[in-house]
Amino acid sequence: MKVLQGVRILDLGNFITAPLAGMLLGELGADVIKVERPGAGDPFRAFKGGLYSPQFQAHNRNKRSLSLDYACPQGLAVLDRLVAGADAIILNMRPGVEEKLGLGAPRLQALNPRLVYCAITGFGASGPYASRPAYDNVGQAASGWLSMFHAGADPKVAGPAVSDAVAGIYASLGILGALVERARTGRGRKVEVSMLEAMIAMACEPLGSMLATGRAPSLYGRAAMSQSYVVTCRDDRRIGLHLSSPEKFWRGLAAAIDRPDLLAAYPSRAERIERYAELAATLAQVFAEHDREYWVPRLERHDVPFTPERRLDELADDPQVRHQGVFYEQAHPRHGTLRAAHRPIRYDGDNRSDFLPPPDLGEHTDDVLREAGLSDEELQGLRQAGVV
Repeated sequence: MKVLQGVRILDLGNFITAPLAGMLLGELGADVIKVERPGAGDPFRAFKGGLYSPQFQAHNRNKRSLSLDYACPQGLAVLDRLVAGADAIILNMRPGVEEKLGLGAPRLQALNPRLVYCAITGFGASGPYASRPAYDNVGQAASGWLSMFHAGADPKVAGPAVSDAVAGIYASLGILGALVERARTGRGRKVEVSMLEAMIAMACEPLGSMLATGRAPSLYGRAAMSQSYVVTCRDDRRIGLHLSSPEKFWRGLAAAIDRPDLLAAYPSRAERIERYAELAATLAQVFAEHDREYWVPRLERHDVPFTPERRLDELADDPQVRHQGVFYEQAHPRHGTLRAAHRPIRYDGDNRSDFLPPPDLGEHTDDVLREAGLSDEELQGLRQAGVV
């Protein structure tokens, strides 16, 4: 099911934020044209050998690649023809760069008043930080997000990119909203998303709590409030617990681990929140007494909110993941079998999104430019000039 079939997106992005926004729209069925400079294309292509790295693949499914040097006058003139027939364009670059390249919103929307123009930046279009380079960890640190997940002097940062992904998700949401409005008004919008604001928005619960109470959250404050734990079993495999606020889940846990004494030791949710560290240490000792397979059926039997922790390389074998049909395989004529996850959104039960594999650089150049009305002679001239 392609709910955005007939919508054409020009993706001029590099790395993660704009490419992810474009991919999310492509997973919904939009025709996403990834416009890349000749030669190397998106820098993510070369992250690991050749021009088809895993990092590039992860953010560029369901797109067609157009190799076009839009920094030169001939290439910009070609891009203008594509803009005239596009529904949206996505860019992620420092403020001011788009104007130097002739890609500013006023000029492009003069060519196509229906165009939804999406600009993704690190800190916004103006202000004291606007010209700074910004990548994922900069967004995490600037927004307060990192402070909620990392403490101490260890300079190592764990986990994947978060602020890049969050900014891309908000950008796709902004584009969709503008497309819905355009259906009524016939005019496009300029959609602006900064990594800083996206990450602040993503922290709605801790931020809302702080603004209401005047107290900044502690490192484990959210886990204490929600009664969340990750416990390690005797076989070094872990279980995630999230008891939330209903009393029945706390009583179910006490029964599952044969510790009714804990009900008297921690008689109220307020007590369990206040003594979170102490209770966590107790649960750690209890779960270390047996292997994970001992605990799983007991937790299930007592209806405790839990799951065995999965590593990424274990997901495909998880029964629920298999049942949901999350992963798919695609045969690529040059790169072999590619594996990815379907979109997480289902329409009438349909989550399929295996429309196109990530494209090779310039793979669809001729098709896209012919669709834009260029003749074979024009294509040959652009190729001879190194524009495509």
